[in-house]
Amino acid sequence: MAEPKHTKTEGLMYKGHPLRRIDNLIYYGTMAEKYIIMMQILETKKEQDLDVATKVSIQLQLTDPDLKSRDRVVKRSEKDSLYAAMDISAIWLERALKEK
Repeated sequence: MAEPKHTKTEGLMYKGHPLRRIDNLIYYGTMAEKYIIMMQILETKKEQDLDVATKVSIQLQLTDPDLKSRDRVVKRSEKDSLYAAMDISAIWLERALKEK
């Protein structure tokens, strides 16, 4: 008899890491790792029926709960599109997690 296939709903993933959105904040990665990326959409413009991000703040942060929030930030940048922000976020997160 075949084993039943259990499908776990993981949500949205990008390059092997989870994405979670809360309003204008997007978290990339998991708190179980040493680092996580926080992206904040600062500005948008209307393109037909969609709001498109035109300014995105990116922060590579440590997930250590004992650190103050300002001490968690390892690296920061701003990009002019969500695509550019996602691209650099994937690079930063992979490099940071390899340094363990």
